[in-house]
Amino acid sequence: MLKKKDKYVTAVVGATGAVGGEMISILQERKFPVSELRLFASERSEGKKIEFRDDEIKVEVLQEDVFKGIDIALFSAGAQRSKDFAPFAAKDGCVVIDNSSAWRMDPEIPLVVPEVNPLDIKKHKGIIANPNCSTIQMVVALKPLHDRAKIKRIVVSTYQAVSGTGAKAMDELLEQTKALLSFQEIKCNVYPYQIAFNCLPQIDVFLDNGYTKEEMKMLNETRKIMGDNSIQLTATTVRVPVFRGHSECVNIETEKKLTANEARAILSEAPGVIVFDAPDKRVYPMPIDCAGKDAVYVGRIREDESIPSGLNMWIVSDNLRKGAALNAVQIAGKLIEFAQ
Repeated sequence: MLKKKDKYVTAVVGATGAVGGEMISILQERKFPVSELRLFASERSEGKKIEFRDDEIKVEVLQEDVFKGIDIALFSAGAQRSKDFAPFAAKDGCVVIDNSSAWRMDPEIPLVVPEVNPLDIKKHKGIIANPNCSTIQMVVALKPLHDRAKIKRIVVSTYQAVSGTGAKAMDELLEQTKALLSFQEIKCNVYPYQIAFNCLPQIDVFLDNGYTKEEMKMLNETRKIMGDNSIQLTATTVRVPVFRGHSECVNIETEKKLTANEARAILSEAPGVIVFDAPDKRVYPMPIDCAGKDAVYVGRIREDESIPSGLNMWIVSDNLRKGAALNAVQIAGKLIEFAQ
């Protein structure tokens, strides 16, 4: 367990990536108690300088022996690097908060969304997993409803921004859009098909059951985070030509009936949630409104008229913030609260 201090030596692994950059910004915005910030990336980023507070910090090359003296490390460098390096960090007394898929379904490692299951942090043995971006925003909105009425089944379709793939995907969307508007030939390097002015009903690889890995992540992670293996869930995940902000169309069936107004009231008091729902005034959450914001926004709340106890809703959040970097920093904050 982390030892109680006034300030902590903190590291960001994958510091030059889209999520790593967001982690650094959020540590600064939230005045996280950093005594020293260490930044790590691959060899090609060695020596690059990144601003933090009133200083410029040089990016170091990630190696096995760099974690001695570091208290907390926020990892966002991909699953393989997490598998390779997180155990070395934990062995040297550093607590890893990992944003990749490497450790999420390991039964020995807590998978945490602070608004949903903060006490699971106390079970860590040196590594804490940050969930998938689309899972995070959904469970923040659904856990308060589950606590009140017990969710039996979830049907979710996601509309996920290209930033979920990374900075190169954002560049590809921009370049394809410019090329198409200039009547030039487009190039597909990140995605197998054109993403500009298009939707791709595939995120990650297809599995034997016909679902993608991303879709199965949502099923497995939701059950683990909410602590209820009885929840039935099916998902379709789609990549859309949006830079920042994942959107989700979510249908739930509950054991106890909730009216739309009751759901709005519950969510209005839920931590991390903003109800943005006045359809008569065309008020509903959109990615363009949520970019750069911390909350999970919920709108289009209405009763499912096809079943006795069901609700439909529209959930939007910034995938780089709450869906990744912010959630990791919030975990770090809770870790400090529990420090002894």
